Amino acid sequence: MPSLSKRRLLALSLPLSLSAAPFARTAFAQTWPDRPVRIVVPFPAGAGVLDIMARLLAQHLGPALGQQIVIDNRPGAGGTIGADVVAKAPADGYTVLMGNPSLVVNPFLMAKMPYDPMTDFIPLTLVNTAPLLLVAHPSLPANSVEELIALARAKPAQLNYGSGGVGSTPFLATELFRSMANIDVTHVPYRGGAPALADLVAGQLSFMIENMPGTLPLVKSGKLKALGVTTDHRAALAPEVPTIAESGLPGYEVVGWNGLFLVKDTPPAIAGRLYDEVAKALRSASVKEQMAALGAEPGGNTPAEFTAFVRAESARWGRIIQDKGIKPE
Repeated sequence: MPSLSKRRLLALSLPLSLSAAPFARTAFAQTWPDRPVRIVVPFPAGAGVLDIMARLLAQHLGPALGQQIVIDNRPGAGGTIGADVVAKAPADGYTVLMGNPSLVVNPFLMAKMPYDPMTDFIPLTLVNTAPLLLVAHPSLPANSVEELIALARAKPAQLNYGSGGVGSTPFLATELFRSMANIDVTHVPYRGGAPALADLVAGQLSFMIENMPGTLPLVKSGKLKALGVTTDHRAALAPEVPTIAESGLPGYEVVGWNGLFLVKDTPPAIAGRLYDEVAKALRSASVKEQMAALGAEPGGNTPAEFTAFVRAESARWGRIIQDKGIKPE
């Protein structure tokens, strides 16, 4: 997880739509929930870590809350369709968003937004962080980040990459890679990372940056080759794979993250109850073990800390998008 200095964290810690005071614990929260709770995932089922984490969390939250947790996949428009469903839902705690960087990045990529990510949601907590993996088809004549960059420069506009769509974390990670490496490559958007990976395995794409649960099994089976991880340190699941920064692109770093958001004006008592149960689940040995198997690290920070993190991510990606000239197709 990207670090924030204590002073910067305090400066950014004013919540988007929530008092910094501790959540009220009242009898009102004890009546919630009395029906199923819906977690909206703004990308397709099986699209990557975002969907996986929502389902993992649902397994633990259901018994804790005494109600069914329904995963509602609402893909489209780089995550804006699903997020808009939540933004326009009643503020009663029964509709929750499992969000990722697309939530705060889309306003910098799209001319018109149906909601304001900084005012229409309450950041509840970070669920997890995770590295991504840069992979290529085995036939690509490049076996390192440095060689991939050299190949792309030698063949401008001839290499292509896929992603789960504009605004997705893999798209952002690859666009940052493209701009920092000063290479001309073609983006092919898909409705989720899984179909993009299928085309990469089939040789229809040159390379991709995607989540580790989707890519690592393909690397181990020889269907793809790994060139680098996006974080500033090597991944525990693939320690033999160098970071992108150390293998050809110094200064490069992207950390994937997912977190829970509530509709603005959700009663503090309900938000507090949900936060308590989510934080408890993320501290459990079972969740930690399952996340570790996926190459992820659990979150569980406070709403104020998560709000500061979201604001920092918005500022960071907004600056990158402007400075690097990243634009949607």
